[in-house]
Amino acid sequence: MAAPGAKPNGTTEGFEAVIDAVADLLQTAVDWLRQEAASVVQEKIVAPIQRLGLTLASASAAAALLVLGLTFVAVALFLLLAEWVGYPGALLIIGAVLMLGSVVFLVIKVRSMQK
Repeated sequence: MAAPGAKPNGTTEGFEAVIDAVADLLQTAVDWLRQEAASVVQEKIVAPIQRLGLTLASASAAAALLVLGLTFVAVALFLLLAEWVGYPGALLIIGAVLMLGSVVFLVIKVRSMQK
């Protein structure tokens, strides 16, 4: 006895094979699109963010070393100036130089951001 919906010459099996082939083709297309999307995300988003993270980490380490070095230089200058102008004068001079440096840095940064 024939299966329900089957034609006597067996075309139901051929139709199922076509449906399976189309399903396989669609699955292959979906897999390809997924792979392409993943490579685009990796290339355009993940890699630049990783480079940015490494740059920020390096800049942070360099800034920490700069601050530590500046601290030692400031203490050494403070001790030298303290012999000449006294402790309050040395603190005033070093504080003024550091404040002037920060103002110059801020002005340069603001101008570069406005460009």
